[in-house]
Amino acid sequence: MKTIINLTQHAATPEQAAVGVIDLTGAVREALIEALTFRALPSSKEIRERAEHIAHLVSGDSLLEGAPSVKPEAAMIGGAPYLMAELEMALGWVGIIPLYAFSVRVSSEKDGVKTSVFRHLGFVGGV
Repeated sequence: MKTIINLTQHAATPEQAAVGVIDLTGAVREALIEALTFRALPSSKEIRERAEHIAHLVSGDSLLEGAPSVKPEAAMIGGAPYLMAELEMALGWVGIIPLYAFSVRVSSEKDGVKTSVFRHLGFVGGV
């Protein structure tokens, strides 16, 4: 099974975890969330620097608590569209394959209450 590190702000679903997606923890997760969160209009330079920072967090060089002990083969990414292209490139530079989760919405109705859940079906490769 391929090791896929979760580089999104959301915890991996049970279906994603079952196919090898691993959530970050501790200080490295906090650093990831901070890097993914933009509070003001970013410059191109800031976007590039954040993408490189995120790639460094999981490249096997980070000493922060919760960093992967071994460089993952791939990373599940998603979030601000203006960050994703730079993040794909930065991950490629450190030898990590960027992936996007693919899911479908499944609706059901019980006792007149309609609910929808997203079912993970696989990954779409980045650039």
